[in-house]
Amino acid sequence: MNRTRTKIYITRWLPVEVTARLQDAFDCKWWDREDVPVPRDVLLQEVKEVDGLLCMVTDPIDSELLDTAPRLRVVSNMAVGYDNIQVEEAKKRNVIVCNTPDVLTETTADLTFALLLATSRRLMESASFLKNDEWQSWSPFLLAGLDVHHKTLGIIGLGRIGQAVARRAIGFGMRVLYHNRNRRLEEEQSLGVEYRDLETLLQESDFVSVLTPLTKDTYHLIGESELSLMKSTAVLINTSRGPVVDEEALYEALKKKRIWAAGLDVFDHEPVRASHPLIHLPNVMALPHIGSATVETRLAMANLAVENLMLVLAGKSPKYRVC
Repeated sequence: MNRTRTKIYITRWLPVEVTARLQDAFDCKWWDREDVPVPRDVLLQEVKEVDGLLCMVTDPIDSELLDTAPRLRVVSNMAVGYDNIQVEEAKKRNVIVCNTPDVLTETTADLTFALLLATSRRLMESASFLKNDEWQSWSPFLLAGLDVHHKTLGIIGLGRIGQAVARRAIGFGMRVLYHNRNRRLEEEQSLGVEYRDLETLLQESDFVSVLTPLTKDTYHLIGESELSLMKSTAVLINTSRGPVVDEEALYEALKKKRIWAAGLDVFDHEPVRASHPLIHLPNVMALPHIGSATVETRLAMANLAVENLMLVLAGKSPKYRVC
């Protein structure tokens, strides 16, 4: 490999401990901001002569960009999801697409279950109540929430993260149902989870955790009709992708108290502004897409994205290949 000619571009600032290997091996450039995505016009200019691209889930990798980068051999996405990439367009151009699963499984499961607990027990609402000096007296039903233990959790998408959430739920004595494109017979035995069709899962569950990838088949998978099947005391948790849930339908269901509450780490269009209607509902706990946001996990994701990219550019198979 000719190091003087092999060029890569990184679409966001990453710690030097992550990028050092790339700088040693390649002609390496990157966008020097962590808090702001690389502007589209800058990205299109930078990819014109690159062989490898390390990108974030916020970067649309589409046919326009791929056409702009005729030398591009690999797109290494620092995320498990890759709905930001037009995979079929990459295939047409023989561009390898990689992602970073596994390393974020347990961390995202932690956040999912934390969001479930915080939403059901009204933790944010209670903390604000105290900070706003509204606590005047103890009363029997002051900020009363919902029990989690021994309730029924329905998981939509029993992949790696779904299975990790199921293990946590079992520790709370919960009954766990799941819906998946394909039945997971081995997991039914090992975890004791029960398969249900989507409609039955929604009807039986006290908590519904959305953990399915975003595809054309899962876009607005949870809409008005699905929400109408849920219990009035049910809680919806979404830590997958925002567009899996129809936000307008969810807003109406929450506002009219057709379901009890929702915990959201993802939204249809991100980042959302403070004016977003869902954020202002008292029965919504909203977070800024922090599912895998621990120092350890983000470093592991970055290092895996680097490793995938370097393996492809060395003519080897990456650890995780989408196409």
